[in-house]
Amino acid sequence: MTKLYGGVETGGTWCVCALGTGPGELVAHDRFPTTSPRETIERIVAFFSSDAHPAPAGIGLGSFGPVDLDPDSSTWGSVTTTPKPGWAHTPVAGVLRERLGVPVAFDTDVNAAALGEQRWGAGRDAPSLCYVTVGTGVGAGLLVAGRPLHGLVHPEVGHLRIPHDTVRDPFAGVCPFHGDCWEGLACGPAVSARWGAEGRELPDEHPAWALEAGYLALGILSIVMVASPHRVILGGGVMERGPLLGLVRARLRELVGGYLSLPLLGEGIDRFLVRPELDDDAGVLGAIALAQQL
Repeated sequence: MTKLYGGVETGGTWCVCALGTGPGELVAHDRFPTTSPRETIERIVAFFSSDAHPAPAGIGLGSFGPVDLDPDSSTWGSVTTTPKPGWAHTPVAGVLRERLGVPVAFDTDVNAAALGEQRWGAGRDAPSLCYVTVGTGVGAGLLVAGRPLHGLVHPEVGHLRIPHDTVRDPFAGVCPFHGDCWEGLACGPAVSARWGAEGRELPDEHPAWALEAGYLALGILSIVMVASPHRVILGGGVMERGPLLGLVRARLRELVGGYLSLPLLGEGIDRFLVRPELDDDAGVLGAIALAQQL
């Protein structure tokens, strides 16, 4: 009998659970709001404990962060200093391992999404890649040789300090830690707070999108110059705005300014900066991939 693996993506807004072996091979799938830690964890446990499907051989968990990924740490598997209300210093992976009695692999939600896209999606032929999500927050997962990049902690690119022209854009930013960091200027809540309306309510020709594209291109430029990934996958709810990806590509090409004479950063940029292929399931499928590596 084929082993089934569980995947969990706890995002800042939604939690997704799945059981299976990959795309098209899921025997169960659920999506519900990420509410309080207790309520969210109980719903995850209930999903995998259901008599409606077999138990998983292992579970992969991709969580919003920051998180503790150090296997030798007493707080491994915990969300740490997150701005999400009620979730700071919350143990998650260890609780699921204890409650469900199966091995649990743990990483960030964006690293999980990067794994999913590299195995089954828009990064299948990329030796290294960066998955950037722009939604409730801004985050990125970096893969090198098929493995998520970890260091002192894990990449927290949403908190890069990017140029902020306060004359053109006097908005102070929404990050509770840094104000006008990349996330503070470019996440979905920043768009809403700056313009007094949800992004989905703003028309394509609204000046919000040129400003947003500029900020996104600045952050991606920093990633390109430091990490040099072979591909950048740009997802998240904000990127559902149709023309935005094209605006970001054009601005990134301008910012590179011909310094790196590579086709993928010039006329071929539409093959370098791409949309995810797995859409909303990139994170949970990547979490299944994490579990399969246990």
